[in-house]
This record gives sequence, C-alpha cells and structure tokens, in this order.
Amino acid sequence: MFVLELTYCAPAEQIEALREAHMAWVDEQFQAGEFIASGPKKPRDGGVILAAGADRDRVEAIAASDPFAQEGVCEYRITEFTASRTVPSLREYRQSARS
Repeated sequence: MFVLELTYCAPAEQIEALREAHMAWVDEQFQAGEFIASGPKKPRDGGVILAAGADRDRVEAIAASDPFAQEGVCEYRITEFTASRTVPSLREYRQSARS
C-alpha cells in the first residue's frame, strides 16, 4: 500500500488550469483499480492519494503520469506501508506484516 502526497509548487492559476486534466487522470486510476481513496489536503496546498495493489516502480510511474507532475506544478512524496489492519469493508486490502 502506498500514500502519495502531492504538494503544489506553482501559483494557483497554473494548478487550476490543469485541474480538469488531473481529475480525469485520477478517475482513470480509480477505474484501473490503482487508487482506493483521494482528496485535497487541509490547508489546500496539495492532495493525498491511497494506492494499493502495485509495486513501488509502478506507483512511481503512475505518479509521473499525472498532468500536475508532467507540467511541474506539484511534487510527489511516496510512502510505502503495510496495511495490516483495516475496517471490515477494506478487508481485501489487508496485508501480512513483514518482518
């Protein structure tokens, strides 16, 4: 499981100009089963995405394909973690703890 944290690094006008393309990209990743949650940070200086079912190289490639990343208006911080506990409705995403 991966947490993708986006931090904006460009003026708001540049972010807004790319928002529609970014949201279409997010929708594609949900449809492909790559993402399981996403939303803006508070304060709204970026966003957070929860990705499952992929290895780190794949997640990095997916992040690099984001129109925000391609246009250089955000930076990604990617953190891998083991989702050893979940609410019952997310049971399918549980992972065995690694030693």
